[in-house]
Amino acid sequence: MSTLLSEVLTLKVDDPVAFTFFIGYMAMFAATVFFLFERGSVDGKWKTSLLVSGMITGIAAVHYYYMRDFYLATGTNPTVLRYIDWTLTVPLMCVEFYLLLKPAGAPKSFLWKLIGASVLMLVMGYIGEAFTDGTMGHSVLYGFLSTIGYVYILYSAWFGEAKQLAAKSNSESVQKGINALAWFVLVGWAIYPIGYMAMPGGWLGADGAGILKPSDLDLIYNIGDAINKIGFGLVVYGIATTESVKAA
Repeated sequence: MSTLLSEVLTLKVDDPVAFTFFIGYMAMFAATVFFLFERGSVDGKWKTSLLVSGMITGIAAVHYYYMRDFYLATGTNPTVLRYIDWTLTVPLMCVEFYLLLKPAGAPKSFLWKLIGASVLMLVMGYIGEAFTDGTMGHSVLYGFLSTIGYVYILYSAWFGEAKQLAAKSNSESVQKGINALAWFVLVGWAIYPIGYMAMPGGWLGADGAGILKPSDLDLIYNIGDAINKIGFGLVVYGIATTESVKAA
């Protein structure tokens, strides 16, 4: 019997982290199949957007496959694998903003600013989490620096360039879609700082308020990934199908 099969058969029924790794993997895989198959049902100018949606969930599905195995084998947080996943998928989410707003005149500088902010957010978060010394000072410093990138993307989606470009698009579905993505950034992405604060030295961890355990970190991240990555793609799919019907 293979090691992985043995671990699956002995999987504890009261381990919600392992459960969400399995569910996350299958949900991402299913979403990838859906987005790629649905590319054929939308107008040509929206096919790239759905391809990117499929890439986001596809990359996540591969990483969740390996993170699932890592967690089952070690019982520890797959921090490096998770940040490799985010380094690829979060900038692609920023690409989605650009592709949706390109018909409204979004310049390439808009894309690069969003990607730059996402890289800052991820690099600072990785330093804070992967190289933690268990002190609150370290986690707070890099958590604050990471938040700068997040706040820039949030501002752009709600008040800044993304919001202004959406208003110029003359498309109700694009405007509603960008507003929905803005809510994902505000509410959905806010899940990740909560997970970050669950690590040793975090504000909500044992050295802080003591509300969350280190094991809660993966649970929160897994739920957040499923909501945000699949949700982003479904919003894009909704815009693509609505605009395709108008163009027909």
